[in-house]
Amino acid sequence: MQLLAAFGLSEDDSALVLESEGSEIGRSLTASGSYAFTLSTGRKGAGSRDGERMTLVPITSMTRTLGVLVIFGKKREGDLGDHELLRAVGTALGLSIESLKDKEELAQTASLLSTTLDSTADGILVVGASGRIESFNAKFAEMWGIPRSILESGDDGEALSFVLDQLKAPDEFIAKVKELYAQPDAESRDNLHFKDGRVFERFSKPRRLAGQVVGRVWSFRDVTERVKAEETIRHLAYHDVLTGLPNRVAFEERLRIDLAQARRNHQKVAVMFLDLDRFKAVNDTVGHAGGDQLLQQVAGEFVEAIREGDTVARVGGDEFTFILPGIEHTEDAGVVAERILRSVRQPRMVAGQDFHVTTSIGISVFPKDGSDADALMRNADTAMYRAKERGRDNHQVFTPAMKASLMETLALENDLSHALEREELFLRYQPVVDLSSGRVVGAEALLRWQHPKRGLVQPDEFIPLAEETGLIVPIGEWVLRGACAQAKAWQEDGLGPQWVSVNVSARQVEQPGLVAAVARALAEHGLRPASLHLELTEGAVMRQMEPVVSTLSQLRAMGLRLCVDDFGTGYSSLGYLKRFPIDTIKIDRSF
Repeated sequence: MQLLAAFGLSEDDSALVLESEGSEIGRSLTASGSYAFTLSTGRKGAGSRDGERMTLVPITSMTRTLGVLVIFGKKREGDLGDHELLRAVGTALGLSIESLKDKEELAQTASLLSTTLDSTADGILVVGASGRIESFNAKFAEMWGIPRSILESGDDGEALSFVLDQLKAPDEFIAKVKELYAQPDAESRDNLHFKDGRVFERFSKPRRLAGQVVGRVWSFRDVTERVKAEETIRHLAYHDVLTGLPNRVAFEERLRIDLAQARRNHQKVAVMFLDLDRFKAVNDTVGHAGGDQLLQQVAGEFVEAIREGDTVARVGGDEFTFILPGIEHTEDAGVVAERILRSVRQPRMVAGQDFHVTTSIGISVFPKDGSDADALMRNADTAMYRAKERGRDNHQVFTPAMKASLMETLALENDLSHALEREELFLRYQPVVDLSSGRVVGAEALLRWQHPKRGLVQPDEFIPLAEETGLIVPIGEWVLRGACAQAKAWQEDGLGPQWVSVNVSARQVEQPGLVAAVARALAEHGLRPASLHLELTEGAVMRQMEPVVSTLSQLRAMGLRLCVDDFGTGYSSLGYLKRFPIDTIKIDRSF
């Protein structure tokens, strides 16, 4: 109706035309553009515009009708009668419109793709089969610092010069590029390391068109922070945080590698186990921060003392292990050990205080002392304990006899754990005499062990073992009860000793139940607190200062007298001892 009205027909004339010609017009316009339809107003009922013509030409593409071309004109013979020509005009118009739409859609797609690529965190580079640059995103130019003018020129050679100057291994970069161009279908992923410390992950895959490789796409991602984090995690997994030395895991892996090489080459490998002597006393004197400072000092000295190719690791609190591969003789390990001993025993200052530190070292040698890492470590540890038994500040080389000694110690420990219940322990008393009057004023309780097979076991054989295993706590309580009972008995019999002295170990002082145990022993036997003296070693006083001061203050408040024995063998000073509620000090001969 609108087209007919535009032609100048009235509404009634238009209705008549559609009534008579509508079906033919519809067939023409839906016939896939097979021919053009011509409508003349000269037809009956067409109105007063005779001699004019309206031609409707379907506008079609190859697959669909897009619209209608309307042509108005005067009627002339033969004019617009070539329907094939009109159909071709309609088809040409349809294809042109489709092409414009495709170009618009293509431009929108290209714009979307470009925007997407520029917003990614990866640098993208697209090259042709010859390597010439065809496309790139803004991130690529930014990451590599290549001027856009060079990239837009497509000159891959000039762009490559910017790349190679930044890399740690430019030759490897070139080799990988050549390898991929020689294998067009190959994909690749690796890391590029820059001179400035950056790390890029590089990924490359072929670009295909209709199944054929026509170039290559490269993507680059900055993974510097991720790589640093991975390296940190890897370092922490294999290194000691405090000293930076390899840890136990790294040490054991290195030892297995060195042993495998020694087997192939028929060489010797020495393993050394080192423990700082009385490190806990240092730690308790200046605190954990001071102890850490000492560990860092000696760790640096250990690194300086060994050869290139040797390994030193921290495997515990104050325990260090060494691997000395390729030694000619066992004595070679002894030379290194003596160098370490001399270095450690040098006077040093830690946390503002002077210390004389020593160490004990045990040595085992492959293959005579063990064929695997576990055996060598175990035997070096055994030798180290023998060095401590021999006065510390020395080194010992493992011998099979040491293992027998260790087994004997384990057996002794087992027997000691049953000594109380078997009533094998007993007390002897050493009188304390007032030189001015000659009177016995007190007595020191001395613990003894009568072993059913070994006979009388000396205190220096089993007391350290009891302290190490914790058996000293129940044994110490038994001694307190026995000494209180004896002191009360002397008093009731009117005998000389006015008080009894009991040694208390560091392990007992650290236990929260010491005050209660003393109170029970006194109450059980009705002994006055002033009749009980407690003797502590200097080392016991120096451990965990705040808890020790609290415990000693409570004991002193009960009325007990407190004494420090063997003063001068540790790290304290008389000024330092003023902080503690001490009544008496026994000074060691070596002070």
